[in-house]
Amino acid sequence: MKQKPIFGTHTRKVQPRLRMVANGSSKVNGVRSQTASNLKITNKHDLIKKGPVEPTIESSLRAASVKLKRGSISTPVQDVESSIFVHFTHTKDGAKQEADICHRSAGAVVSRSRENMSTASVPLSELEDLVNDNCIAYIEQGESLKSPVTLNNGDTAAPTISERQIRTTGGHNVLIGVIDAEGFDFAHEDFLDDNGKTRFVSIWDQGSESGPHPADVGKSFDYGREISQKNMNTAIDKSAAFGLPAVKLEPQSQMVLDSHATHVASIAAGNRGVCRNARIVGVLIDIPKNSDKKEERRKSFYDSTRIVHAIDYIIETAEKIKREEGLDELPVSINISLGTNSNAHDGSSALCRWVDAVLTEPGISISVAAGNAGQSLLDAPDDSGFIMGQIHSSGKLDAQGLNVDLEWQVVGNTYTDVSENEMEIWYSPADRFSVSVKPPGEDWLEIVDPGRFIENKMIANGSMVSIYNELYHPINGANYISIYLTPFLSETDVIGVKPGTWKVRLHGTQVRDGYFHAWIERDDPGDVTPDGSPYSYWRFPSFFSETSNVDNSSVSSLACANNVISVANLDAENNLINISSSQGPTRDNRNKPEIAAPGTNIVAAKGFNFDSDELWTSMTGTSMASPYVAGVAGLMLHYNPHLTSAQIRGILQRTAKPLPGATYEWNDQAGYGVIDPEACLDEVNDVYTRRDLE
Repeated sequence: MKQKPIFGTHTRKVQPRLRMVANGSSKVNGVRSQTASNLKITNKHDLIKKGPVEPTIESSLRAASVKLKRGSISTPVQDVESSIFVHFTHTKDGAKQEADICHRSAGAVVSRSRENMSTASVPLSELEDLVNDNCIAYIEQGESLKSPVTLNNGDTAAPTISERQIRTTGGHNVLIGVIDAEGFDFAHEDFLDDNGKTRFVSIWDQGSESGPHPADVGKSFDYGREISQKNMNTAIDKSAAFGLPAVKLEPQSQMVLDSHATHVASIAAGNRGVCRNARIVGVLIDIPKNSDKKEERRKSFYDSTRIVHAIDYIIETAEKIKREEGLDELPVSINISLGTNSNAHDGSSALCRWVDAVLTEPGISISVAAGNAGQSLLDAPDDSGFIMGQIHSSGKLDAQGLNVDLEWQVVGNTYTDVSENEMEIWYSPADRFSVSVKPPGEDWLEIVDPGRFIENKMIANGSMVSIYNELYHPINGANYISIYLTPFLSETDVIGVKPGTWKVRLHGTQVRDGYFHAWIERDDPGDVTPDGSPYSYWRFPSFFSETSNVDNSSVSSLACANNVISVANLDAENNLINISSSQGPTRDNRNKPEIAAPGTNIVAAKGFNFDSDELWTSMTGTSMASPYVAGVAGLMLHYNPHLTSAQIRGILQRTAKPLPGATYEWNDQAGYGVIDPEACLDEVNDVYTRRDLE
């Protein structure tokens, strides 16, 4: 007998994406967890059928008639968990918040609390209990984190000290935190002190299953493995005797050649980096590479809740060092060169609000890569970089009764696209827009009016469509439309999203303001074919067509937080902003990015190169620009450990240099201009100085 959906038609305390997933079947979510960073399973499911029979639309439609009725649950979902942020109606003591969640959900594991938010993992079957709690205002899933996207320009000679030399004496008693992926090569010469010991204080490998978990930093974490400086140095000392690299004696769950995390840490705080005397702490986010860990993807979380845990870990590590060494101050500069692209791009997401809450404290700065989604047109005949851009559209419905069409390109080629593509459209609460969708080669689906939805609807081509037209978002008050194009997923059949041009039509039902913004949240390209399968299953990015794309406001949603420093990629050799660098402003028209820093052809440490003597490589991306700024912020905090993030942002704005032909005004590519490190350090002395005129 068909079971009723977990959530009824009137529940708006649950984010649409989470509602869509929770009202799907356990078997579908078992398959979905292979590519969804915010889902994991606690028992075994087959991923995608490995047998010799090619899935067909006809066979899957027959299966869907039984397995995937709209909103139905064919099997219990207690074996599928989601990583979530829980927003409370008012600020509570953290212990009280966590007790409330656990009281409502016996299967909940609460990780962290800050102000009126908590992070938790909860079985999908128990979400309804949380929704019925009057103390809970809103529940949203963790956001998907993008794999590091950089251009690797190849091996090269070591950078000279002068390339990033600012003030060599700076950085003592500062902690540089790096939150990244692919592993930290702690024994690389760029991280060794004069005695051959590593400058890494610790590394929290969130993807490790071996432990020990971080236990001595505030409230302990219940996952991952903390590698201490003592253990790293022991591995370095024994490396020669065992004939193995030190990082293989103290391995991490990811140790990727040309590691992104190693390169980023080298720029921020390596011996040839910016803040070269600082202590370093690394947090390895378990974002699986496309080529490996395909089976493990569904067993762990690697979403934005892991970012906030990493931030808390770094700050609490600083507090631990202060206690142990009797230090009065140990300011922290954190770099995050990972991106998110969902939510309203106005700082209202749970991740942004958490980060902004952290940054109310003095002595903490967070730099964030603006993103690499800035390219909108072909740069060369065989160039495809624009596909990673074209994520934003905007416009205006001038009057009631008028329509606007957006063209959404879904790629498939000869492969099965198992991406779960999402478009979010945000508009004024003063307006009412209806929405309809036209699949490639088919008629328009029914119009979805404000306050209504279509959920897990299979259409003629086999794709699954969900459309939610929501009013008054509980965090920012805006109206928004969420559209999901989902492959048909089961343990026996998979039908990818239909490739081609999907059209989205906005109907002006009531228009007072008329303006809207739209973003596409999509997967990075990658092969997720199970081992042994005779078929090819890929994740492909979707994007706006050239006519619908609007070439601004592509900065990542995390970089839209109010007090983070959002960093653009400067091509210093050509004295211009790199074509791939994401642009501002935010949806609420704030000036992000703030600053541009060198991010093109940047030479830094080459991680985990076990087969040759090449120790240095060149990479390009906002990922390389952001740690430069994090290093400068660390130097500023060395000279004035009481600076707030807002003050550091102000100093960057005050001292920035315009690019040739530009003015001192903010612009959507370079922010306020190019960072001037020496001017920043000079300006630090004036922050708390008052001079009496008498």
